[in-house]
Amino acid sequence: MSHSTVPRSRAEAEATQKDPVAPGEATGTGKRPPAGKQSLRLRFRRDRVLLLMTLPAVLLVLLFNYVPILGNVVAFQEYDPYVSDNGIVSILHSPWVGLENFQRIFEDSAFWNAVRNTLVLFFLQLVLYFPIPVLLALLINSVVRPRVRAVAQAVLYLPHFFSWVLVIAVFQQLFGGAGILSQLLRAHGYDGLDIMTDPETFKFLITAQSVWKDAGWGIIVFLAALASVSPDLYEAAAMDGAGRWRRMWHVTLPALRPVIALLLVLRVGDALTVGFEQILLQRDAVGPGAAEVLDTFVWWNGVRNQDFGYAAAAGLVKGVVSLGLVLAANKVAHLMGEQGVYKK
Repeated sequence: MSHSTVPRSRAEAEATQKDPVAPGEATGTGKRPPAGKQSLRLRFRRDRVLLLMTLPAVLLVLLFNYVPILGNVVAFQEYDPYVSDNGIVSILHSPWVGLENFQRIFEDSAFWNAVRNTLVLFFLQLVLYFPIPVLLALLINSVVRPRVRAVAQAVLYLPHFFSWVLVIAVFQQLFGGAGILSQLLRAHGYDGLDIMTDPETFKFLITAQSVWKDAGWGIIVFLAALASVSPDLYEAAAMDGAGRWRRMWHVTLPALRPVIALLLVLRVGDALTVGFEQILLQRDAVGPGAAEVLDTFVWWNGVRNQDFGYAAAAGLVKGVVSLGLVLAANKVAHLMGEQGVYKK
């Protein structure tokens, strides 16, 4: 029997297998990629169509998200935009003040009031708003008739397309001083009620508006996660004697846990952004003491008061804290066994 036909053991056969290499690389002197991995050149040739498709989106992100980061240098300056018509020239000719703007921020009671209002609104929305899309998704998913399910989802999703101006107008007609609720109370001999101008209930009003407008948007994400759950898991649980609540606890919620962890990480990262347009439209009605948040604080000082360096410093502090919150929340997700925003 010739040597080429001698049977080899499985281990020897696997050891002699080699990954495919690109044409022209077989005789090269470069190192081969590790077993199971392809070279960068091969991966680029394989995915070049997908890379070209994502190139416009990458350019947009770089242009509108990363290039403006360079403008944060004005946080260390007494920036004067009227030095020149060219913004870059204005930055180059504005005096450098170092950390003076940051010192002013930490000594400003209005800044700490904005921080307090922002955190209160965040925790309220995390506790009252975040669980509602999950509960609604579970409720809609339990509906047997597809047509009823589709109608319910459409009705809940519709307010997402409303502008904040329209949402606030609807709430004004319901809960304002001349709204339906106030007129109903007066018709029965009670005093009128104006929730829209009450600083004490403003934070709950903001949360209710967010729930009504955006809960339908969150339902879509959770329904998509529920659609990926295999029906065999529900059948196996039912055969083991699990009722509806047991199936929800042991099958449905574990399937939603990765999505919930991811959205929680993103929500924590967005903790210091609680709705700029929504709050700005109602700021004058309740006063800055109850309605001032970090975004409106930056807008008021930067755009209205023309103190651009001070506002940029406040925005930079907010961005750094938000980044820290994302990293911390993602670390907690890893400790829970979930992937989070990115892998370890």
